[in-house]
Amino acid sequence: MFKLNETDDPIAEPEDALSTDGEASNATPGTEVVEWHGPVMVKTDGTATIPTLLAQRVERDPDGTLIEVKNSIGRGWRKISAKEFAQDVMSTARGLVGLGMQAGESIAIMAHTSYEWTLLDFASWAAGLVVVPIYETSSAEQIKYIVENTEVKLVITENSTMRRLVKASVPEGTLRHIYCLEDSAIVRIKEAGLKVAEAVIEERTSALTGDTLATVIYTSGTTGRPKGAELTHGNFSVLALNGHEWMPEIAKTKDSRLLIFLPLAHVYARFLTIFQISGGGVLAHTPNVKNLLDDLASFKPTYLLVVPRVLEKIYNSADQKAGQGSKQKIFRWAAKVAIEYSQAIDTEEGPSKQLKAKRLLADRLVFSTLRDLVGGNVKYVVSGGGPLGFRLGHFYRGVGFTILEGYGLTECLIASVNTVRLSKIGTIGPPISTLGFRISDEGEIQISGPSVTKRYHNNPEATAEAFTEDGWFRTGDIGSVDFDGYVRITGRAKEIIVTAGGKNVSPAPLEDALRGHPLISQVVVVGDKRPFIAALITLDAEMLPGWLRNHNLPNLDPGRAARHPDVLAALDRAVARANTQVSRAESIRKIRVLTTDFTEDNGLLTPSLKVKRERVLATFKQEIDDLYGGPVTRGH
Repeated sequence: MFKLNETDDPIAEPEDALSTDGEASNATPGTEVVEWHGPVMVKTDGTATIPTLLAQRVERDPDGTLIEVKNSIGRGWRKISAKEFAQDVMSTARGLVGLGMQAGESIAIMAHTSYEWTLLDFASWAAGLVVVPIYETSSAEQIKYIVENTEVKLVITENSTMRRLVKASVPEGTLRHIYCLEDSAIVRIKEAGLKVAEAVIEERTSALTGDTLATVIYTSGTTGRPKGAELTHGNFSVLALNGHEWMPEIAKTKDSRLLIFLPLAHVYARFLTIFQISGGGVLAHTPNVKNLLDDLASFKPTYLLVVPRVLEKIYNSADQKAGQGSKQKIFRWAAKVAIEYSQAIDTEEGPSKQLKAKRLLADRLVFSTLRDLVGGNVKYVVSGGGPLGFRLGHFYRGVGFTILEGYGLTECLIASVNTVRLSKIGTIGPPISTLGFRISDEGEIQISGPSVTKRYHNNPEATAEAFTEDGWFRTGDIGSVDFDGYVRITGRAKEIIVTAGGKNVSPAPLEDALRGHPLISQVVVVGDKRPFIAALITLDAEMLPGWLRNHNLPNLDPGRAARHPDVLAALDRAVARANTQVSRAESIRKIRVLTTDFTEDNGLLTPSLKVKRERVLATFKQEIDDLYGGPVTRGH
């Protein structure tokens, strides 16, 4: 019998020594900077474009299913072949031309993730247009700036509310057309192109090159006005072609299935859409994450595209549903087995017979249920948009998923990723095929390669600031590359805290460790020019009721819970665990639990769910001063 006496949450336990194994310092001032380069798997001649990727897919397998669209009634999925999608793209592209859109002009899309978004993307590119995504949560000021900065002529919104917002945001006469998807936008666009010959679209498509601008994606902007990264057809197509050879197990085969539910306004989901279509498998969309579990169950994807917060939510929800008593003990015992099993995989000896037997039992009791939760067919989990962390990474690998944590930016799509053959939990993998990495003397990650933007749209000052004299892009992220060529990120350069004692502290490791706790939604570590490190914490309103119930506490709203002694005690324990990962000078000494969360609506979160740190510091200046007994004193 195996003991089931573990009551502590293993995900919340301190990190172990694995966090520093193999770490190499490559940023010694005064020495030559070392470069790492991902191999070039496919040589291109500059003619590859996004429409050619689709054309090659149609040529390889015209009748094979390319996209599945969820039926409006029932749980079934309607299959669309590669040839049928190409025909839909052609008729929509003809409509865009029929509306008067000239090659090189911009079209904006403001909608949730959907088949229609992908259709409009590919139709616009076939017609030689530039697509500009707008987050569905964007403000009037942001919409006005983006539309004017890129000289958008046509906007397609999801619903009438968004259409009214766009109309109210831009001066009259700026736009030629505003269409709404819920008001038959696609049908109306196609009707406008009935007299446009296919030869017109073919001529525009053939005029494209790898250097042709495909899209301008605006950074979600944690500070200041967003910058529009120009991305060309070559940025996408070269990376997609090389990516299929670099990671053939993911999307190259016919049995590959991807359900996109992250925003297509973000470069992460946008590139993976192109990657999937240019491969051999099937793509589908989920516009409403409330239906995500049902859609996963019926579509049965082979790999997931997620941000760490999704994986945290899945784990915390499973732990919470286990409740108290024996069920919770079994779940947490199984979670610990998963972590131990995954860690053992990385050792020379591998998992012991006893550990294999434990995992077999844990699989029957817990893991199989978790795999069924995401459709039962998932082999790979691609995680990006933030650090996943050792414990969470080992947990999911131990459950049976191949964890492929990666790193990317709006300006370069995907920069590095763990692969099926080259993987190390706790890192963001080696540089992806075709891309170069180096670490500056200051510890900043800099990148170079064919998937990196060349400029920000109509913003020469930002462009000049973003590139080194020899043309490498400054990511703003602090990191290192270990002896095996795996990249680690320790934080953002502009977020480094310098305490009154002169200690440099990266807030990211502490914030990431704390965000894994089921009670916690967001964390901002503070302490610049202060005598010690402190933190602002917000509560997760979604997880709070279950946590209170499992701890035999009355139902409280976040405002009252923020003052409850049992909640505060749990947060103190979480902080103590997080502090074990850092030195005493870097440890959190005090916390302030805020009564409101950070959201897009209150302007404290970006659309990609990153905290706007400077705005948080300004909004809660009084709370921060209270932590230290007053404002920063003179001389600091």
